[in-house]
Amino acid sequence: MDQQENSAQSANAEATADPVDTEALKRLLAALGKTRDEVAKSVVGQTVAIDQMLIALICGGHVLLEGAPGVGKTLLVRTLGTAAGLKFSRIQFTPDLMPADITGGLTLVPDKSGHSRLEFQEGPIFTQILLTDEVNRATPKTQSALLEAMQEHTVTAGGQTLDLPEPFFVLATQNPIEMEGTYRLPEAQIDRFLFKTLIVYPSESELDGILDLTTGVSLPVPEQILSAEDILALQKLVRQVPIAAHVRSTVSRFALLTQADQSDNPTEVTKYLRFGLSPRGAQSLILAAKGHALLRGRYNVGFEDLQEMLGPVVRHRLQLNYEGEAEGVDIATILKKLLETEIRKAT
Repeated sequence: MDQQENSAQSANAEATADPVDTEALKRLLAALGKTRDEVAKSVVGQTVAIDQMLIALICGGHVLLEGAPGVGKTLLVRTLGTAAGLKFSRIQFTPDLMPADITGGLTLVPDKSGHSRLEFQEGPIFTQILLTDEVNRATPKTQSALLEAMQEHTVTAGGQTLDLPEPFFVLATQNPIEMEGTYRLPEAQIDRFLFKTLIVYPSESELDGILDLTTGVSLPVPEQILSAEDILALQKLVRQVPIAAHVRSTVSRFALLTQADQSDNPTEVTKYLRFGLSPRGAQSLILAAKGHALLRGRYNVGFEDLQEMLGPVVRHRLQLNYEGEAEGVDIATILKKLLETEIRKAT
């Protein structure tokens, strides 16, 4: 029995292990596509960013949005929250923001008898979609307050561990590092983001559409399409999407090839990269590929899904060393070449 037959049997076994309600699947996928269209009515020209945010949402991941001020990052997140039917909160990160300003804390509250008692007051993190605006303007201590919430969906405060509402989705915007007053996020935090999505400046035609849409008498009002229950169902559905063994093995080999401390790896890796893709990064690539396939209406993962998701999943997880930065090496080109090489070997 050859590798393709093994892969087919593996995919069939995975598919039959968790039977899917076909009608529910069609309804959810139709609603997901309608949500994408609804967001695009208010946010012109950011189709790639919209797709990546929806994929991250149904995968249960978080997104780091990077773009210059004024390109629509906040509008994009707020519109997605409305269309997805989720409770929305926004935190403007500043250098003087404290962790308790995010999580909440114990406060003295007077009761009817005139006495005061300690009571936990929830912070803005107790929401379903949390927009942390300009996250790289806050101090590392405040940035780290998001770590537990992003990974565990809990908050520890006042000696208690409290569950956050589900689904819990963090979208953090950051300005380019070159801008004054910004600080690079620590590796431990940045690895928690499923995607780093780039919000690009619109083209001439897109900018003309934005001006026409936003400077008139009335602004578009997004319609709610999904609900929290729909999103939780989609998050379960994503993990049921089959992936063949040879496709999954391609990700494993690719992750090993990115390790800078392996002397037998390609020269451009050992010479220019600081460190390679972590196991969490490899997991994220497969999960994102499943979400991408589902968004495209396919119930299986192909190599094209890995290629489409490579950039947003990996671009923030790997860094060039000093030599790579000095020589102006394009890390995206290196990674794309490595993945394509492994795909050719597997096909």
